Amino acid sequence: MRVGAFILAAQFPGQGEGETLHRAVRSAEVAEEAGLDDVWVAEHHFVPYGICPSAVTLAAQLLGRTHRIGVGTAVSVLPTAHPVAVGEQAALLHLTSGGRFTLGVGRGGPWVDLEVFGSGLAAYEEGFPESLDLLLRWLREPRVGADGARYAFRDVAVVPRPAEEPAGRDGPPVVVACTSPGSVRLAAERGLPMLLGMHAADEEKAEMVACWRRAALAAGRDPDEVAAVGHVTAGVAQIADTRQDAKEILRKSMPGWLRQGLAAHVTVDGRHRAMRDPLAYTELLCRLHPVGTPESCVDRLAETAERTGIRRYALLVEGSGDLATTEENIRRLGKEVLPMLP
Repeated sequence: MRVGAFILAAQFPGQGEGETLHRAVRSAEVAEEAGLDDVWVAEHHFVPYGICPSAVTLAAQLLGRTHRIGVGTAVSVLPTAHPVAVGEQAALLHLTSGGRFTLGVGRGGPWVDLEVFGSGLAAYEEGFPESLDLLLRWLREPRVGADGARYAFRDVAVVPRPAEEPAGRDGPPVVVACTSPGSVRLAAERGLPMLLGMHAADEEKAEMVACWRRAALAAGRDPDEVAAVGHVTAGVAQIADTRQDAKEILRKSMPGWLRQGLAAHVTVDGRHRAMRDPLAYTELLCRLHPVGTPESCVDRLAETAERTGIRRYALLVEGSGDLATTEENIRRLGKEVLPMLP
């Protein structure tokens, strides 16, 4: 299993932005010290749900502050960014970090971000496949040109090249956030691992993995490649001496963060959106994920792996909203949970 910390840079009520970002950076440093395999950083705009507006920029900071741990984006939102710019940044981080960087990309949502960055609703509703394919070409080919609906430009050299021949150095791994059958098929046809959200139960994730496998094989992907793909599942981890104590830590902090964070999202076209009840969502996350004693967390992670076939985790560790509690949570995850995992 690979166990990583998922860092949203979540701004809890009453916290300043500097305090929030300091906790995010410090969490990554402690994750490396604790022996975790990865750190995953999120990207959001204009909302306190997460105040990191550039996952690749924060990833660069964390790669510079660490030496061993993998760092990935979860995710960089393609509809509000040029895929060539994302590809250049990914190549730079891949080459300068010795291959420790993973590029996670996603479609995002129908948010006002599309208006602010000038990409428009079509980039979200229709343009993601074109952006993803252009990005993948940039990460794999020496020269790239485009003649698509959204991007058209003459053939140019890829500099720096993330995949080098004849040395055989591969480019950065790419994972795709998947929340719908369409995104599952999109990832599968390209042979790309999925990043699955923390809102989904094991049964739903298992079905998405099965759908991915069917679509990948139908697209002609090699069966050995399909069997070996490493999907990633997001979750929440809170370690305490009793399950009740762990749940109480999250019950005291997460509903307030969710209430102000989720309510701040604004759609670009005024469409109705249903917001999750913060209290009910917190309870759901406590049921679905490793929240409790070290032993119960080991059991929960093993159950998810058995039910879904996924053995890579991105676990939200900052659910308390408090730096000292977050650091202790990460250290216990590394010292008391990791050694007992298969």
